[in-house]
Amino acid sequence: MKVRIELLYKTPKRTETNFTSEVMPAGQAVLMAEDLEKTGRAKTITFIDEAERSWNLKELKQYMKGIETEPHNIKIYFDGGFDHASRRSGLGCVVYYEQNGKSLRLRKNAQVDELNSNNEAEYAALHLALKELELLGVHHLPVQVVGDSQVVINQLKGEWPCLESDLSDWADWIEDKMKEMGIQPEYALVSRKSNREADRLATQALQDIEITSTSEMT
Repeated sequence: MKVRIELLYKTPKRTETNFTSEVMPAGQAVLMAEDLEKTGRAKTITFIDEAERSWNLKELKQYMKGIETEPHNIKIYFDGGFDHASRRSGLGCVVYYEQNGKSLRLRKNAQVDELNSNNEAEYAALHLALKELELLGVHHLPVQVVGDSQVVINQLKGEWPCLESDLSDWADWIEDKMKEMGIQPEYALVSRKSNREADRLATQALQDIEITSTSEMT
């Protein structure tokens, strides 16, 4: 979760003013707020999350403690490829998350036969990533969704119309699954180079190389 800090600051001569910070991870915000409290000049400290909900320091610390054992700070990369000759699709996704004080990476790919285009494969790869989040028990959390498909990212952001019925169905399935899981997506469009890990997984799926792994990041 990311938050911004809003505080009332009072000088020794009782001059007061309000400050608002930039958006930052909740853990970093807690550390900043605790340091500000030590000055004795921060009279009120409030945290505002991405849904514009307000938290005090005690509430935010309790929340952070509560999610330590659950996956959080989640970022997913997805990519799909479609082979016209074989009519097969390769799907790849990478999930980065934190749990029990560890930084973890989950890699998953799959090969499917029922799709008809590269754009469908891209949507299916994102759906695969959401199914992995569901298996991890992720719910009611913000999730960064990263991909190199302009079609998928811009359609899900509502910036491009979704005119093809097949893609419209996929967009509905994705949005319904996110709503069901309570996921608040933050979409990011990146270059193919920046998405090469998910791209490689999709390519390996087309080569009949199946990958499912979870590893700790150092």
